Amino acid sequence: MRRLALVAVMALLGGCATLRSDYVRSPSSALPAVYDTDSGRYVRAELDRHPGKCGFRLLVSGMDALMSRIWLIDHARHSIDLQYFIFENDATGRLVAQRLLAAADRGVRVRLLLDDITLKNEDRLLGALAAHANLDVRVFNPFRTRAPSLPSKLVQFALEGRRLNRRMHNKSMIVDGFVAVIGGRNIGDAYFEASGDSNFRDLDVLAIGPVVGEAARAFDLYWNSNAAYPMQAYPSARDDKANLAQLRPQLSGEVRAFAQSDYAQAMLEELPNGATGDRPGRWVWGEGTLLVDQPAKIEADHDEPTLRIGPKISQAMDGAQRELLLITAYLVPSRRGVRYLTALERRGVAVRLLTNSVASTDDAAAESGYTRARRALLEGGVELHELRPSPGAHPHPTRPSRSGGVSTLHAKAIVVDRRFVFIGSMNLDQRSALLNTEMGVLVDSPVLAGQVAQFFEQAVNPASAYRVQLEREDEESAHRERLTWSWDDHGHPMISLREPDARLWRRLEVDALRLLPIEGLL
Repeated sequence: MRRLALVAVMALLGGCATLRSDYVRSPSSALPAVYDTDSGRYVRAELDRHPGKCGFRLLVSGMDALMSRIWLIDHARHSIDLQYFIFENDATGRLVAQRLLAAADRGVRVRLLLDDITLKNEDRLLGALAAHANLDVRVFNPFRTRAPSLPSKLVQFALEGRRLNRRMHNKSMIVDGFVAVIGGRNIGDAYFEASGDSNFRDLDVLAIGPVVGEAARAFDLYWNSNAAYPMQAYPSARDDKANLAQLRPQLSGEVRAFAQSDYAQAMLEELPNGATGDRPGRWVWGEGTLLVDQPAKIEADHDEPTLRIGPKISQAMDGAQRELLLITAYLVPSRRGVRYLTALERRGVAVRLLTNSVASTDDAAAESGYTRARRALLEGGVELHELRPSPGAHPHPTRPSRSGGVSTLHAKAIVVDRRFVFIGSMNLDQRSALLNTEMGVLVDSPVLAGQVAQFFEQAVNPASAYRVQLEREDEESAHRERLTWSWDDHGHPMISLREPDARLWRRLEVDALRLLPIEGLL
């Protein structure tokens, strides 16, 4: 009766189709790797020259990350599997959708798995795509109603908050079973430096070798899990071939407009010889392992370390002897986490950390958790850097996007002694550790680790980031230290005693959130 009442209320508030929890879901598996294309034969030859190894290319530029994906989709012959937390219905999202539709028209089997938490404007787009015989769309841990209104979402969270608070944060794309893109980027303008408002600084890797098979098996676990529902589980007249037919000319027209945009012209200047994905001979080779949370993590009544990747990442960090570089969009360390990082410092490991500033973050709640722990980290010797929202003149990769807007850090990476490197979706916060599902690759490669370390060094340049330190207020107050922020503004050294460039309302918002007992949700 309670469930029936819930569904009735959701239907009234949402005004849309309700989820059929008894919908029969047909299981499917990743297709085996087939190397019968020019790119496949090239990859096969590269793998034969490096038996047992994985090849990687770091995708730093948003334009490169977008066009590498497009190139891979356009050259797919057999299968494309995509798993994302966010798939925006914007210019780049519709570009990817149009290319996926073209691939499906060629006979490529496309499986698209998306988390349901942000889906609303994307609803009609995804429903129409799902009407294609070769294109399946599933949503993970969905709301009871399709594209619910805000009041409907609030009611559902009130009644099922524990379930709905746990999300699939994974990001991967696997093409023809032999190449994958894994990292921190979702699909949307902001992730590819195409937004006029704000753009994310992020990292992905293009991967070939055994790690691709591991990613394919991980995708199948999520695709066939009890939490993944086909779009057809929401009965709706919007998901038919007529709607797909209407979508086709819309997508084609928007793709033509995108090709004539300033962004596309800038991309030609940035990538004159094509994206990284279509260039041979630039692989970094090493031992690679996929780390992925189990889908059952969202259903566990209590913390089950065997279901999550945190312990394996901690094991890699435990081995640090000289240096630990941490790049995370959201840093919300627990007291235990603070003790862990400061203990590394005490045994001689230089712990250096890059995260967002109050001015650059897109999540005030997560920032409140970070600012609560900031002083303790500094007192323990951790080196802290916070990304500036509008960096000055400095090297790639943290320059402002050609499209303008605020720069926000979204990358998640860890470098241990410039030999081991983790790149993925996991932030250093409690939500990533215990609530959401996450994934990434752990690679033993001094070359790839060096490339990520270079990204770090350029990002913490004084023109790109604030250095946060503790400074004595005066000689007589040896036990009284204040926070300072220092940076470089077009060659002029600057220093501040409060968060630079942050608007008053944002500082007040962060300070107010610090008073709430929400650390475990951040």
